Amino acid sequence: MWLPPEEVPLRSALRLWVTQRSSGHFVLQRRRGHGAGGRLTGRLVGALDAVLDSSARVAPFRILFQVPGSQVCSQIASVKLVIPWVDIQKLEKTSNSFLTAAVRVSTPGKERDFAMFLDLEEALRVMEQLADVTLRRLLDNEGFDPDPLLQEPSQITKRDLEARAQSELFRAVFRLPRPERLHAVRDCSLWTPFSRRHTAGRLFTSDRYVCFTSTEEGCCRVIIPLREVLSIEKMEDTGLLPSPVLISVRGQMAFQFIELKDRDVLVEALLGQLRRVQASRPTQPSASRAHDRTPPALRATSTCSDHTFGDLEMVSSLSSEESPRPEAPGAVPPVPRGEEEKMRLWRDHLGEHGRTVCMFRTDTTRRLVATGLPRSLRGRLWLLFSGAMTDLASHPGYYGRLVQESLGRCCLATEEIERDLHRSLPEHPAFQTERGIAALRRVLTAYAHRNPRIGYCQSMNILASVLLLYAPEEDAFWLLVAVCERMLPDYFDHRVLGAQVDQSVFEELLRERLPELAERLPSALASLSLSWFLTLFLSAMPLGSAVRVLDCFFFDGIAAVLQLGLAVLAANARALSSSRDDGQALTLLSRFLDHIQSEDSPGLPADSHHAFLSDDQEPPQVTDIGDLIRDSYEKFGPQSVEQIERMRCRHRIRVLQGHEGTAKQNVLRVVGPEVSFPPDDLEELYDLFKREHMLSCYWEQPRPGPARHDPSRPYAEQYRIDSRQFARLFQLVSPWTCGAHTGILAERTFRLLDDSTDHLIAFRAFAACLDTMYNGEMNEKIKLLYRLHIPPALTEDDQDSQSPLKNPLLSTSRPLVFGKPNDDASDYQKQLKQMIKDLAKEKAKSETELPQMSQREFIQFCKTLYSMFHEDPEENDLYQAIATVTTLLLQIGEVGQRGSSGSCSPDSGAGPGASAPPPERDSVFADTDTAPDTAPAPRAFPQEAEGDWTVSFEHILASLLTEQSLVNFFEKPLDVKSKLENAKVNQYSLRTSEMNSQLLPELQPDSDLVG
Repeated sequence: MWLPPEEVPLRSALRLWVTQRSSGHFVLQRRRGHGAGGRLTGRLVGALDAVLDSSARVAPFRILFQVPGSQVCSQIASVKLVIPWVDIQKLEKTSNSFLTAAVRVSTPGKERDFAMFLDLEEALRVMEQLADVTLRRLLDNEGFDPDPLLQEPSQITKRDLEARAQSELFRAVFRLPRPERLHAVRDCSLWTPFSRRHTAGRLFTSDRYVCFTSTEEGCCRVIIPLREVLSIEKMEDTGLLPSPVLISVRGQMAFQFIELKDRDVLVEALLGQLRRVQASRPTQPSASRAHDRTPPALRATSTCSDHTFGDLEMVSSLSSEESPRPEAPGAVPPVPRGEEEKMRLWRDHLGEHGRTVCMFRTDTTRRLVATGLPRSLRGRLWLLFSGAMTDLASHPGYYGRLVQESLGRCCLATEEIERDLHRSLPEHPAFQTERGIAALRRVLTAYAHRNPRIGYCQSMNILASVLLLYAPEEDAFWLLVAVCERMLPDYFDHRVLGAQVDQSVFEELLRERLPELAERLPSALASLSLSWFLTLFLSAMPLGSAVRVLDCFFFDGIAAVLQLGLAVLAANARALSSSRDDGQALTLLSRFLDHIQSEDSPGLPADSHHAFLSDDQEPPQVTDIGDLIRDSYEKFGPQSVEQIERMRCRHRIRVLQGHEGTAKQNVLRVVGPEVSFPPDDLEELYDLFKREHMLSCYWEQPRPGPARHDPSRPYAEQYRIDSRQFARLFQLVSPWTCGAHTGILAERTFRLLDDSTDHLIAFRAFAACLDTMYNGEMNEKIKLLYRLHIPPALTEDDQDSQSPLKNPLLSTSRPLVFGKPNDDASDYQKQLKQMIKDLAKEKAKSETELPQMSQREFIQFCKTLYSMFHEDPEENDLYQAIATVTTLLLQIGEVGQRGSSGSCSPDSGAGPGASAPPPERDSVFADTDTAPDTAPAPRAFPQEAEGDWTVSFEHILASLLTEQSLVNFFEKPLDVKSKLENAKVNQYSLRTSEMNSQLLPELQPDSDLVG
């Protein structure tokens, strides 16, 4: 790691360090007390290092740079550094004047450069994978499905990371569902009939798919769902066809693979997977159509092989099922000449490359897609390219059941859907009738019912509307599933993380491909380009042109959108570079996109000019979408899927950390006015709270119950901790440390703060509690302590089972003696009595009255106070003061108990003849100047049931206020900053010691056996 050189005097260095090895300019030194050697000096240094906090401990070795003849060295390297993955904001390659190649690790407020790797690229890749797994697991837990191999962090290996990375890349390349796991990869060659030769490439097998991609990028790609496979067989091995395997599929197609290593093992594994897929395959709808409750309008063919293009028929969609009259809205127009040519080209292409989901996908296919799909085939080809065709075939009747189950249900998602239904392509005739609106409603509500985690998000309505124009309703539903769950992961949620990640990838590509333009582009471009990704240009350009973008998107994925965005900027590079400000640049781009036309919509409406175009300005030049797409492929594409996924991984770290930074600032903004902590201290406290949550999430297995991280909650309540996490934080930062009693007090505090009784508390409650402990006035602190020793904080099942709570009630019949002169005692009595009266008046004006405390609860209260005073500099005075207050309050409770019994007795008289109770028995204090026949003053606290010993909060507070040492203890200023610094240092060591103590019982049986 590169460190800024730090000058070290050589003489002082030799006192604590031992030179191990040296050269002309460099010295390797070992810290005394570490490693070999046991002299007195080494033992002293080792003991000194051991008692220091973990962050202050010096690394056992260091490297110094020494100029010959100089008595000053420069420390240039240290060998001990711990950087939590969750703190990493950026990983990148870099270089400087000292290091030709290094990895820069950026954390909040710090950048560190690491170099001298055996393989820097491999090291960076592993670091990116670890950071991605950790951050997604901790910060994106709602959208991250962890691999079973990565559940235990201490068991993660490089092989596990590589396996996960390969599986994710495999799913991205072939656009397969998330549960698919990569099983085997084999180099081989595949017979390609359109080129009449064997094409070299790699074979991939997973749970339900066999896939092939050529070594030459874009030459050939094949996806074979095992549900379409009829047979897998080994062929005779010959010199021309070494180790051949033939896979036959429906639709009269077969794939011949040769040069397969370990062919027998591979075939046996494939046959086993094929049997499992066939066993789990649902009943064919043709056999169960009579029992299918799916409405006829929602039914579609059931198998992938049924979705062929032999007859090239017109599909049934909203745009094609309107009235056949030419003047009717939405009527199917006559097929133009260009459409006839497209149909002919696709007919020939499908005849050579296959007509089912198992077709060969080549560069020729990409060129045909770029020129535009025939309208009559668009919906079916979208299904094929996206993989939605396999989903449709694998789930017969599923959509109909979802529609039936979601009918009549009302939730937030359905309310948002109803609000946006009439905003979805309102100018299109298909959505000006109830039929089109009803179909859109069913698709969106069915998907919200299928995936409650996503539910419904804005821009889904626009996408679903366009899908319904070119595909039947059920097909449109499965296309929406493919886009939301596979092709655009994490796009459609309240944080739109996926769109922000791809927008960040787009900015990096812009800096690489158009560096001069990137320096001059406005900062506001980020918000504009983000909308391009969220809506796939559907809201940025005319519908006919945007549909052509969808054609390329379903074939090439997000790469098509990225390169098209670059082409848009390149086409406007000169105008953007000369724009005066951000507003003019954004207006220019909007006007350009508004005037992109296609053969599907050759004419532009009269009002299509941008709103910012004034009357004296010439309308911008019309751009053909075909030319723009061709430029995007020729100049900026095709982008490699592997490259995009690597960039996504890298930028996801930055985006997630950016969201965390925003959330943190909002939490501090909300909680800051409610507490008295300085902003820096409150920020440190939030970091400790969040880090404790992260540590538990990382090292502990998830437990059932409410989510501890819920980004949908208010900022101050997104992260929540349970009782064990709270106990650790309480021990680290609470000023009320009570030795062995600290854990019990932490448990009671947690129960008090858990208002919702879900066994989780948020940062706001945690900060408010600590603010009372550190910055509250004495009466607020005593009130908090009081509440910690009554229900619900104190329960019968409290851990302090050996306390007087379980013993008989205490009692005292001796007179109240203060050990003070008579005059002082009299003044003390008057002072206390007046305090009780004043507090009673204030209580009448304050909030809800606190319940009175029983004797058992009071004894626990006193025990906590005794524990808090331990090791205080004024310990003896505090013990004496609390003994005096405790005795006083015990007698106050007894007097109230006897008064309660006397007042409730049926024999007690209420008339004039009734004798007044003796003052020394029924009142705590009697004024010495009061006449004997004067009636006693009214009590300052309400009476409890007969025979109950109780004392009120007002009595406790008034009694504590009479002892100056107690007042000083609760009003002395407390240093939260030093507490936070120590907590930040010791948080990891506390967790480590706790984990070690948990491992001891597991290791004990083994040690017994050894002994």
